[in-house]
Amino acid sequence: MSEIIVRDATVNDAPRLLEIYQYYVEHTAISFEYEPPSLAEFQRRMREKMEKFPYLVAERDGKVEGYAYAGPFVGRAAYDWSCELTIYLNQEARKCGMGRKLYEALEARLKTMGILNLYACIGYPLAEDEYLNTNSADFHAHMGFTEVGRFHRCGYKFHHWYDMIWMEKIIGSYDAMQKTVEK
Repeated sequence: MSEIIVRDATVNDAPRLLEIYQYYVEHTAISFEYEPPSLAEFQRRMREKMEKFPYLVAERDGKVEGYAYAGPFVGRAAYDWSCELTIYLNQEARKCGMGRKLYEALEARLKTMGILNLYACIGYPLAEDEYLNTNSADFHAHMGFTEVGRFHRCGYKFHHWYDMIWMEKIIGSYDAMQKTVEK
């Protein structure tokens, strides 16, 4: 089996990352976007996240096969110890440990920054169909996340209604005088 290398993403990775993401937009309800962003828009999103948070890619045999990043949770100062995580893997790269490696590396980096709460916003099917199953929620549960909220039939794509769940993982301890998050 080939070695999986996790490294920091660069904006130069954007064409490949967009290629991976485009599949999810066009063929699944994992992303609730209807149209893939342009390369320029995708690069803008990357730069915005990379200003404050880790943005990682996983390579196998020198080819980028997945990525994961953190972003702000809500965006107000009182939430600085929390962030939202996102992960996408090339379709052929699933179920080989790559997602786990990416999330473990991301979590370790966030913990050193002083992040305490991790959140994931996940599309969830009313009944599994060809566009959405429970794999993302199952992966997050396997990684130690628990469901903490559900929005019913809030996403509509491919003529189907989907729920959206929030999952949470606590990775730190809470102090009365909490240290500032390192960014």
